[in-house]
Amino acid sequence: MSIETRLAELGVTLPDASAPAANYVPYVRDGNTLYIAGQISSDENGLIRGKLGADMDVTAGAAAARQCAIALLAQVRAACDGDLDRLVRAVKLTGFVNSTADFTDQPKVINGASDFLVEALGDAGRHARSSVSAVSLPLGVAVEIDGIFHIR
Repeated sequence: MSIETRLAELGVTLPDASAPAANYVPYVRDGNTLYIAGQISSDENGLIRGKLGADMDVTAGAAAARQCAIALLAQVRAACDGDLDRLVRAVKLTGFVNSTADFTDQPKVINGASDFLVEALGDAGRHARSSVSAVSLPLGVAVEIDGIFHIR
């Protein structure tokens, strides 16, 4: 089954890959390794802002992380000239969670991205991961995630 077909089964339509907001590129390909720049939490309604432990709970944070993973796949598709089936596997994610000093559930928040990638890609979605706290993130978003992927 193609990745796009699986995404459709999940009710997910990938957005167009977003353009960089500053002096960087959205992805770099080095051989068969693809490095995707940090994708900030947003959906069809705009930016998903909030601070975990203050005005956002883990469930909402995980939903924001899921949106970051969707944006990562949109960048993979763009890097693969529209052919998402060139994706071999997710290798590593680094998740940043906008959270208070006493918030300790960053891994549960980033699970929103990890769970989505496994749901969409099966075993190819299993990856190494870091999940860390940040005192703030760009534009006040709740989550930012970058990723490393293996492609054909």
